[in-house]
Amino acid sequence: MQPATMTTPRFGLDTPGRPAPAWRVHQWFNHADGTPQLADLRGKVVVLHAFQMLCPACVHHGLPQAQRIRAAFAPQDVAVIGLHTVFEHHAAMTPVSLQAFLHEYRIGFPVGVDAPSTDANDPIPLTMRAYGMQGTPTLLLIDRRGKLRRHAFGAEDDLVVAAAIATLVAKDD
Repeated sequence: MQPATMTTPRFGLDTPGRPAPAWRVHQWFNHADGTPQLADLRGKVVVLHAFQMLCPACVHHGLPQAQRIRAAFAPQDVAVIGLHTVFEHHAAMTPVSLQAFLHEYRIGFPVGVDAPSTDANDPIPLTMRAYGMQGTPTLLLIDRRGKLRRHAFGAEDDLVVAAAIATLVAKDD
């Protein structure tokens, strides 16, 4: 968790322009059509917001921003996906707690629970590790062809994020 401050996008292990790794999710909420895969979303810009429900910056900035993005862009152009990635406070952030949290905060977009690490010495969940995320909130923008275009850790200004998404939507790759 990080305080809500403006940051320059910091990149993890996957640099922009490279194919985005597949998600390793073990449970989905708010998605009636099975388990969405990144490959299923080709043709759309994907906004992946990684969060923890006990992360103040996620609750006060990241999730509301994701909701605004979902409201601002047409669903045929932009898919907003949440990734609940728990790397601390495991006992408090159970699927039952997450389901109640999503209901109370009226999060309507699909949210996947990042698959936990199977290595007892490494608590970093599998999708978080695959993308080289530094913590939460993390915002990932994936273009229509499945390539990572932005990997930002921390809070970012709505206008900056919206401009980046609009640029990706306008590209007819």
